[in-house]
Amino acid sequence: MAWFKRGERAAATEEVRDPDAGSGPGADLGLGDDVSLTPVVQGVPEDQQARIADALRELEAAGVDVDDLASLGAGLDAAFVAWEAAPEAQREPHDVVVERFAMGIGEHLHRHTDLRWQLVTDAFGTDLAVADGFKGGFVVVPMNLVAVRWLRREQGWVPGVVGHLVQLRTRR
Repeated sequence: MAWFKRGERAAATEEVRDPDAGSGPGADLGLGDDVSLTPVVQGVPEDQQARIADALRELEAAGVDVDDLASLGAGLDAAFVAWEAAPEAQREPHDVVVERFAMGIGEHLHRHTDLRWQLVTDAFGTDLAVADGFKGGFVVVPMNLVAVRWLRREQGWVPGVVGHLVQLRTRR
């Protein structure tokens, strides 16, 4: 799942389709008739809330301030440089590092915009995301935001990219 915005005519959430209602929008993607392309937004279960809280504690312990994009970006860049420099056998799993900073970015968006933590399901799966719920279908999946840039070895992107999202969502 990636972040996207739906037009005004599309709601941010949708009830699960009746599989007997005919060809669904996912049929063209080979996903079957009962898969909706419109995200279904749910509250965040306790285990996922704990996942967010654990990551925030880890970031704080590392001296990263999730309310400060420069600190968040510098922390991610430093973590990547340290990870890349470490011998492979001594590296923390990259997905653990990515998740930690993804939760930090999601929390920053949660605190500084109208986006709220949600569990979002669409045709491509279920992800922890920040979304505007029923207000228009704007969804950001922080794990995707960080993982793609990690794989491309990008650095210095957090203040610009996340700052842009903050600007977009605070002008409403």
